Amino acid sequence: MRDARITRTTKETEITAEVRLDGTGTCSSSTGVGFFDHMIDQLARHSLIDISLNAKGDLHIDDHHTVEDCGIALGQALARALGDKRGIRRYGSFALAMDDAQVACALDLSGRPFLVWNVDFPTAKIGTFDTELMREFFQALSTHGGITLHMDRVHGFNSHHIAEAAFKACARALRQAVEPDPRMAGELPSTKGAL
Repeated sequence: MRDARITRTTKETEITAEVRLDGTGTCSSSTGVGFFDHMIDQLARHSLIDISLNAKGDLHIDDHHTVEDCGIALGQALARALGDKRGIRRYGSFALAMDDAQVACALDLSGRPFLVWNVDFPTAKIGTFDTELMREFFQALSTHGGITLHMDRVHGFNSHHIAEAAFKACARALRQAVEPDPRMAGELPSTKGAL
């Protein structure tokens, strides 16, 4: 089974993240940040990766540490569940439309983390959620998951739609990338012989 569980405890947060790559998209997310839980649900459902995420953070300060540390834990869990990455497709890309918004995601499970973030928001907040935390989450996911991740807002004027399109586009690209490639038969998807 391609499963992993990560527990991360700091002075700011206590997080447990579990993933099952060959899941059905079930999600249990309890972070204390309502909009973020909604986004994690989208990530699970559209990637078909089962995700369990529980976090207790210093929300009396703000949501920053909780959201960022959840990205760290989920990235670590994805990397652990992928193991040596033999037989996977490795690459994924998806352009997702949601009403007024379109966000494109291209990613490579290369082991070389790099984030290109061209996603602007017309508002500073979605409800009480700071839109700048979107980048913080994806930066942490990319860095600790070893993912080359490119995210581009093509267009959109509603911040909620842009954020949701970003999570769904990433989810769909992840779904492609983590899938076993029947033509690879357990081989590493790299001409270098290592990822």
